[in-house]
Amino acid sequence: MLGIAAAVLFFISFLINAADLGTNDVFSSGNIMLLGLMLLALHVSGVGTSWRSGRRR
Repeated sequence: MLGIAAAVLFFISFLINAADLGTNDVFSSGNIMLLGLMLLALHVSGVGTSWRSGRRR
């Protein structure tokens, strides 16, 4: 799920950069890309996975 959110943020960052939109400093293309990298790192590290070991039936 975090990987999908990262992909969406990367796409939004690409659109802002490609369209050369003038946004404020908080929503700049670089900041959104860094948020996407953070979500991708969390996804790769296993945060937010729904797999649980040792679950009883």
